[in-house]
Amino acid sequence: MNARAVGAWSLVAVLFAILVAAAYYAYQGLTFDSEFEMPAGGYVALAFGVLFSVVIGIGLMALMFYSSRSGYDEPAQRESDDPNAGTRRSDQG
Repeated sequence: MNARAVGAWSLVAVLFAILVAAAYYAYQGLTFDSEFEMPAGGYVALAFGVLFSVVIGIGLMALMFYSSRSGYDEPAQRESDDPNAGTRRSDQG
């Protein structure tokens, strides 16, 4: 195995370990016995927060695709009155 393959497998192993740790932590948090109960207002606030985040995310992605497809992301170019200005070659070297 070359060094590149070892590095790739090491990265996969570390990311998998992080995934397992996150899943374990989430399971512990969801199954923890507690006397705390979220009030109805908390669920309403949570729902509005999630909805707002999704709407903002969709809106920003739509603006990004619109900007990309309409040419706003192209590099700036200087406009000239001479139609051959961009095609002339300079003899100075």
